[in-house]
Amino acid sequence: MQRYFNTEGRCRVAAADLGWVIIMERFMSRFKKNIQRTGEALESVMAVIVLFGILLSVYSLLKDFEIFHSLAVDTSAFKPFLEDVFVIVIGIEFLQMLCRPNSDNVMEVLIFLVARHMILGDTTPVDDFVSVISVGILCALRRYLHVTRKKEEAEQENGVDGV
Repeated sequence: MQRYFNTEGRCRVAAADLGWVIIMERFMSRFKKNIQRTGEALESVMAVIVLFGILLSVYSLLKDFEIFHSLAVDTSAFKPFLEDVFVIVIGIEFLQMLCRPNSDNVMEVLIFLVARHMILGDTTPVDDFVSVISVGILCALRRYLHVTRKKEEAEQENGVDGV
């Protein structure tokens, strides 16, 4: 491929080689689209695997009805039950994040993880305080991102209507 530089120092391609440049650009465009499709397919496969794991977890939780009788008599079995429920809820949120990746879903997963840590973990009052502050920050950030997105959508609608 013959190249030469113009007076501004920019590389220019000879006219005979322009066909190859166009072919390579098309190839790279198709290659990028194929990579993106493959990534989306792998995300879908992972979502199905996570869904299958969630369904198995819910089934194993519901088939053991003795835990409901033991909760009525002894509340010490409540913590393991709550751990299992939180794992399922976090799995469901993770599945939603895989299917529809956006900032709201990511924030929800993080909020549930912090809440699970705060409720089920053996934490100190300082740990609980930090957890509460972090949940507050995550909620405020989620609210800010949601309001910003609404403003951008409104501006786009006004821009399209004005044309």
